[in-house]
Order: sequence, then C-alpha cells, then structure tokens
Amino acid sequence: MKQILATERLLLRELTEADFSALCRTLQDEKAMTAYEHGFSDEEVRDWLQKQLRRYRADGIGLWAVIRKEDGVFLGQCGLTRQDIGNRVVAEIGYLLERAFWHCGYATEAAIACREYAFSVLGEEEVYAIVRDTNLASRNVALRVGMKKRGSIVKHYYGLDMPHDLYAVRRDGT
Repeated sequence: MKQILATERLLLRELTEADFSALCRTLQDEKAMTAYEHGFSDEEVRDWLQKQLRRYRADGIGLWAVIRKEDGVFLGQCGLTRQDIGNRVVAEIGYLLERAFWHCGYATEAAIACREYAFSVLGEEEVYAIVRDTNLASRNVALRVGMKKRGSIVKHYYGLDMPHDLYAVRRDGT
C-alpha cells in the first residue's frame, strides 16, 4: 500500500483490492451517496475501485483511502482527480466518508492536506471541489478548505441532469 499523505489524525494511501468491503460501507449507503441519487451495487463499487486504480497509473493521483491513525480504521476516501468542467480539465479534491465518521472534521482535515499536496507536490495553481448543489455538508467542507464559489455546471449521471457548484482556491489563497 502506497502512503501518500499524513495529517495529525489521518493517513491517506492508495486504495487496494482489499478495500472493497470498506468501500461498500460508504458507496452502498443511499444517504452517503445522496449526491449520486443511489447507493451503488457491488458491480458499481468494483468499477469505482478499478477507476481509482487506473487513475493512479495514468495520472499519479486519485481518490485515496482515509485511515484513522489511532486505530487503523478505514473512514472513507479523499484525494485528487482530474475533472472536466466544460471548458478545461482541473484538479479536484473529492471526499466521501462513511456516515459514521461525518461531523468529526475528518473530511476537512483530509481535504486541506490534499489542497496542500496539489500546490506543493503537483504544482497546481488552483484546485476545485465540484459539489452537488443540494449537498450542504460538502459545500461546507469546500468553504472550510478556503474555497469560494466560482460557477456551476450540470453533470449528466444516472439518467439525470445534476446541477453542481464549482468551488476553487488558488495557491495564493484567493
């Protein structure tokens, strides 16, 4: 397992095939997956995992496992991916934690570490969070990371048009 980042309470590492059942706890939870309009099937979780493994090989980044240092518990995922926002491809911080670990500051802590990684390691000038317009909790994480709303897009997924807000922060903090 390749460790990418460490924070005060967390380790972020590449996902592995062995993380399938842990991913299911989040990705198959309809409430955790409200922004996707459904909990995933086993096949969709496998596809999600394979997509991250491909991202690691192709881009050197992807969504990473978030592990609590004190006990090794898998909390969810946070990382950096390349996302098309219509007129260009940007680095995006994504975060998705198991509901049992919401409201503990873990998503914000992991997202801040990913922001700093994007700036200091990847040399990005700006990073985004693409947040479903109805997802207040994710919006609040983006704001705590220092992001400001920069626009909106519509994603087409699962047969639906889903409005998303674009939040971003530049290296200089603006």
